[in-house]
Amino acid sequence: MKYFKHLLGITFFTIITGTAYGCNLKPAEHRNTALVTKSIMDKPAKQYVKIALLLDTSNSMDGLINQAKAQLWDIVNEFTHAKCGNESRPSLQIALYEYGNDNLSSNQGYIRQVINFSSDLDEISEKLFSLTTNGGEEYCGQVIQTSLKQLDWGKNADDLKMIFIAGNEPFTQGKLNYKDATSNAREKDVIVNTIFCGNYEQGISTSWKNGATLTGGDYMAIDHNRQVVHIETPYDDVIIRLNSQLNKTYISYGALGREKKAKQSMQDSNAQEMAAAVAVKRTVSKGSRLYKNSAWDLVDAIEEDEALLEEIVTEDLPTELQDKSENEIKKYLEEKKTEREKIQKQIQELNKKREAFIAKNQKEETGELENALLSAIKAQAAKKNYKWD
Repeated sequence: MKYFKHLLGITFFTIITGTAYGCNLKPAEHRNTALVTKSIMDKPAKQYVKIALLLDTSNSMDGLINQAKAQLWDIVNEFTHAKCGNESRPSLQIALYEYGNDNLSSNQGYIRQVINFSSDLDEISEKLFSLTTNGGEEYCGQVIQTSLKQLDWGKNADDLKMIFIAGNEPFTQGKLNYKDATSNAREKDVIVNTIFCGNYEQGISTSWKNGATLTGGDYMAIDHNRQVVHIETPYDDVIIRLNSQLNKTYISYGALGREKKAKQSMQDSNAQEMAAAVAVKRTVSKGSRLYKNSAWDLVDAIEEDEALLEEIVTEDLPTELQDKSENEIKKYLEEKKTEREKIQKQIQELNKKREAFIAKNQKEETGELENALLSAIKAQAAKKNYKWD
């Protein structure tokens, strides 16, 4: 009986620790009792979705880059509503690589890390818009291996870690065998998804499908030159106007703040130039929990760390706050926070109506790359026990 009570205690503790953390409620098959009963203090405080986009920027890929620019916000907006198995919300980080471009170093395999894992949505957008195309050699295995080595994928088994590689040349090019790269991906629990820009059967014959299958990823073929179809809705203009009001609630501080505030405005303009619908999607992202700017916005910064106001020097404050007391500044920031939350709520409510309008009037798929990314993301996230509300 004593042994039975001891065994029951271990079982009960195992159940608790299995449900208290992470998006994956299923314990790994190789986990032993010693690992299961390990102190909960060793568990990561957050769960992450880590996505690395590896984009071919050779001559023929202008259409792919344009689709990526237009549809970044669809990915962000999808994860706004994601939940882990314990009802917590995962943090989203995106990294970007380009490969296959003659302007890149041949010594590096015509590969460049454009941005490391980041949750700074304005910076990610800026880097995407900086991409240009030129002819080059496209080494899929090498760019996968480079991203695995350079990026911090972490060791939390509950994180969702994905590579999306897109291109149109044989997957076998280059000295580094793609099978070795995908083997390393498996070791890091990273899923490799392949997007062939061209005919579906051609992608299979040039090993793009095999490159995905080896890690349990998805193989997709898209028409990267297809014009993205955007459905206009009666809510678009209102949402865009709300974006202007939302921007006024961001209170920059320091030299970085001035730079980032300008970047915010520039990425609004970039989205608008692509299409009004892209500007709407970006605004929806800015109205979500994933758009945080504590590094340069006082409202977000104080919410994260109230002690910042005691440390910041007067010269780093915006002009309108430099002659105010600490209490006056706190009151001002609280007002801006309240105003922001009200605008964000309006944006999200209007977006629900917008999505319902699109669902009713949509006669064809909106975007090749968007559909490829989102279908793979949802399927693979479900295996980690993610759900959407």
